Amino acid sequence: MAGLPGAARARSASPGSPPGLDGSFLLSPLGGLMGAQAVLGLLVWSLIAATTYHLHAAYGWVMFVSLFFWILTLLFFVTYLLQLHQKFYMIPWPLVLMIYNAVATVLYITAFVACAAAVQPTSWRQWDYNRRAAASFFACVTMITYGVSTFFSFRAWKGLGSNAATSQVTDHA
Repeated sequence: MAGLPGAARARSASPGSPPGLDGSFLLSPLGGLMGAQAVLGLLVWSLIAATTYHLHAAYGWVMFVSLFFWILTLLFFVTYLLQLHQKFYMIPWPLVLMIYNAVATVLYITAFVACAAAVQPTSWRQWDYNRRAAASFFACVTMITYGVSTFFSFRAWKGLGSNAATSQVTDHA
């Protein structure tokens, strides 16, 4: 398939063509990290939602951060999976992703600290304690995945990991 003349054009969506699925995105580090962030973020907000989070302001913050970034991560995931980012070529996607991941990392740090600090082992509802402790753990893991994504998106933004000749050939093909 790589030797076919239209193979390079078939992989990249032109502005007038309908969106297509990019299977290679799912196997890329960006796709894998976004998938992990979506699953872990879902775990965080669903564990908090299953408790009496409305009684504690700290859990309201955790719920906001996890749900907000879960929705945005799903939107970015679908955007890259359907190759819509190539249709909006005027947007600097590597810079947007780097800023998004950096903000998500910082806010997940605050959500993790708030969640971990608010867990009370002497809670009269044992299942709330277990869910809040698990949410705290998954918030920490989610924070780490956003931090790793920030590192990779910084490298992509700076163009590290590729040479100038390769980037010029693929940009003009």
